[in-house]
This record gives sequence, structure tokens and C-alpha cells, in this order.
Amino acid sequence: MRDILLIGLYSLAAGAVVGLLGAAALRALRGRSITVHVCVLLAITVAAVVAGVVTVARAMFLSAHDMQVVLVTVIASAVVSLGLGLVFGRRLAAAAVWAAQAREKERRMEAGRRDLVAWVSHDLRTPLAGLRAMTEALQDGVVADPATVAEYHRRIGAETDRMSGLVDDLFELSRIHAGALRLTPSDLPLADVVSDAVAAVAPLAGSRGIRVVASGHEWPVVTAGAAELNRILDNLLTNSVRYTPANGTIHIDAGQDGRAVWFAVSDSCGGIAEDDLPRVFDVAFRGTRARTPETAGGGGLGLAIVRGLVEAHGGQVRAHNVTGGCRFEVRLPRLPA
Repeated sequence: MRDILLIGLYSLAAGAVVGLLGAAALRALRGRSITVHVCVLLAITVAAVVAGVVTVARAMFLSAHDMQVVLVTVIASAVVSLGLGLVFGRRLAAAAVWAAQAREKERRMEAGRRDLVAWVSHDLRTPLAGLRAMTEALQDGVVADPATVAEYHRRIGAETDRMSGLVDDLFELSRIHAGALRLTPSDLPLADVVSDAVAAVAPLAGSRGIRVVASGHEWPVVTAGAAELNRILDNLLTNSVRYTPANGTIHIDAGQDGRAVWFAVSDSCGGIAEDDLPRVFDVAFRGTRARTPETAGGGGLGLAIVRGLVEAHGGQVRAHNVTGGCRFEVRLPRLPA
């Protein structure tokens, strides 16, 4: 019993010394990665075992051969432990990074939701106040001049259309976020889809003297939902028209490679601030004041809808600056024939 007690005391003393040194090492490495900390913890554990074994073996006057056998066994176990620690340490580090990214994404989404509520409240309240004022003026006979009455009717129709478009955007975004979007993919000639989108945006572009040029030569066939692909192109073109200065130019080109079909909309908006580029597809993001002219309508939902629809197709969309403007590129997976 006395020998067992002494062995325990020797092992405890050796382990305590190694533990104190390990604590100091961990304190010095507190800014390092999780992988480093896991490996150091395992190394401390193994070192404590080795120290205890060596201390007890010397106290018991083991032969050199027996000491070598014990140390080889412990070292072999240490190698296995450190290998496993390295593998799981990397997994823990990757999980920690993923969790941090998820928290940051959730924070941005929550901020986006708050901004969305604020923007939508403003974009609905302002035209509603104008509609109420014009309706009351017409009802009370305050406005009797035919030209003014016609102008009031025109403005009422325009504001109603704008609010209807905002409600449609909200509905589309809610379908995307709720996972209720159901695609019906078919083979669509991209040239026809682009032609329809250019025709739809022509009145808005023409009113500001903006040219929309489709410069692709070999337009590919893309497999996508017809309504969703039209919505993607409409939103991209409308966004570019809103932010392109008068008498500017918007280019559309397309192509395909071994993995994807792509199309891009490039404008002459002057570029997007580098800090804003990662956020242009966030809900309710409208950019800086310099990129948000008074003529830019909508609730900041157009590009968020584009991203949702593209990702629903298994594709990707990104924005980057080019000379004098910016470029929005959509890549959709090329399905085998």
C-alpha cells in the first residue's frame, strides 16, 4: 500500500510540473487557432504521462531495457493522440469559422429585415399620403381644370403601379425565403429572353437617353424557369437603368463554358464602393447616397430577388467594378443533354 501511495505522489508531482508549464504555454498561445490549442493540450497530456512514467520508473530502479519499452509504448500512443488531435482540431477550427460566419450572416439578415421594414414603410406611406391628397382634391372638386384632373389621374395610376410592384417584390422575396418557389425548368434561347427584357425596359431607358446594347454573338440555350429567368434579367436591367447617368450605355453579353451558361449586364454607373460590393444583393440595400439618386425607386429588393432566383437554379451571381461602371454576371449550371 505504501508503494502504491508513493507511485501516486511521484506521478502527481511530475504531472503538476508539466501541467504548470503547459498552462504557461497555453497562455502564451492564447491568440492562436483552435487547432494549435488542441494539439498543445494533447502534447501536455502526453508529456504529463511520460513524466509520471519516467519518474516512477527511476524510483523503482527499472532496467534500461524496461525503461525503453515503456517509453516506446508511450511515444507510440502520443503519436496517435497528436494525429487525432490535429485532425479534430482542424475540424473544430472549421466549425468555429462556419459558426462565426453563420452568426455574421444572421446578423446581416436581421439588420436587412429591419431596414426592409423601414424602407417599405416609407415607400408605402409616402405615395399613400399623395394618393389620399389627390383623391380628396378630386372628390371635393378642388381641382376642376381638365388638364390638372388628367394629370392627377396619371399620377394616381403611376403611384398605384409602383406600390403594386413593391408588393409583388415582397411576395416574390417571401416565396424565396420560405422555400415555396417551385421551378419548371425548360430549354430557353437566351437571345429571345434578352430581347424581351430589353423591349420591356426600353421605355424607361429611352426616357433618359440610355442605350441598351445586346453585344453577344453566339447566344446559348439555358435551362431555367421562364418566368424566373425573365425576372432576373428585368431586375438587372432596371437596376442598371436607374443608376446609369442620362445618355449612358448598358451592355448585355453572354456565353458558355464547360460548366455553366453565363450572361452579364454592364453599365456606366461610375462604379460601386468596394465596401458596398459584398452587400449589393442584401435585402433593402440601396447603396450610398451617391449611388442612390432620387429617381431610384423600389424598396431595395430587386437584386435580392435576383440572388434568390439564381441560387434557386443552383447558380451564382456576382458584381464587380469595371472601367466607368459595374458588371453583374449570372452563371447557371449547364445541364447535360
